Amino acid sequence: MLDRIHKAQRVMEAACESLGRQINIMEVCGTHTVAIFRNGIKSVLPERLKLLSGPGCPVCVTDQGYIDVVLQLAERDDCLIATYGDMIRVPGKGGSLETKQSRADVKVVLSSEDALQLAKDNPEKKVVFVAVGFETTTPATAVAVTEAVEQGVDNFLVLTAHKLVVPAMRALLSAKNDNIDAFLCPGHVSVITGYGAFAEIVDDFGRPCVVAGFEALQIIEGLAEICRQLSEGKAEVTSIYGAVVTEKGNVAAQEITAECFEPADGYWRGLGKIEKSTLRLKDKYSRFDALKRFNITETPGEEAKGCRCGEVLCGLIDPPQCSLFEKSCTPEQPVGACMVSSEGACAAWFKYGGIRKSGHRVSG
Repeated sequence: MLDRIHKAQRVMEAACESLGRQINIMEVCGTHTVAIFRNGIKSVLPERLKLLSGPGCPVCVTDQGYIDVVLQLAERDDCLIATYGDMIRVPGKGGSLETKQSRADVKVVLSSEDALQLAKDNPEKKVVFVAVGFETTTPATAVAVTEAVEQGVDNFLVLTAHKLVVPAMRALLSAKNDNIDAFLCPGHVSVITGYGAFAEIVDDFGRPCVVAGFEALQIIEGLAEICRQLSEGKAEVTSIYGAVVTEKGNVAAQEITAECFEPADGYWRGLGKIEKSTLRLKDKYSRFDALKRFNITETPGEEAKGCRCGEVLCGLIDPPQCSLFEKSCTPEQPVGACMVSSEGACAAWFKYGGIRKSGHRVSG
């Protein structure tokens, strides 16, 4: 493995030398961000290769306005909120789901199927599933909706915050951060979408897109492949995660998603409103749409005063550049969503930041 790491290092160093400038590569996926820190990968990279953490943590990019809607529904006596664990501590106006648990009906679930079962077990309640995630988790929500139809579980509701990765990448390059030279693309999402989904980023923006897995060696070799393309003046879509990622992805998962959902304009933390970037239930499934059932209009929210999560998610700053980081904002008392989620950039910097340039041995 060391021979392959050294070979990759030589490729990266040669690219930095030939380009004569800093290379900025964004890892889109929060799992990549954590793996990079946990394995000390930054310690083996050239000084002029900078990694930027992007909008790849679904909890982090969920707009504040959505969080406030969740909290609003939690106040209702007729609602039971079913949520993934990370979402329970995200702050909104007047607290979080965690602070409301003493007087609200809030249950942590591991899947959409768990949420559907809660609806079956609690017919007197409207069970609202806090459906957060990218293309990876959307098919499971779609399956739960179709099962609710088949089984007549009309008290199962979905408050969807499912999002699409590629529109966010386009928004970044179009308006937020055109200093991104290339993308290390998410492995989990690519299993569903296929690596071919990133071709439009290459075609329209001329940025290399390389899909990699989550082992240290895969990440390092993915970065080296990006550097090779940049040094040769190329931009290509490549996957080095061939064990699970194909060009066209999981067609069956794509079909069940398309059956239940359609793209819609939506709000992202840090990126604002992005055209056709979120997924909403189609009209034939509208009775399961929590916003429609309760006649709620989702509006964009505002970050907490001083919080710079939005800039972190766009790769414009590193977490330590936020004045709240490690001071008033910690994993125990988070101010922003990026400090809450286990895949958040701020949480990763807080937990692993001390080894990011320490020479920590890379494991894989």
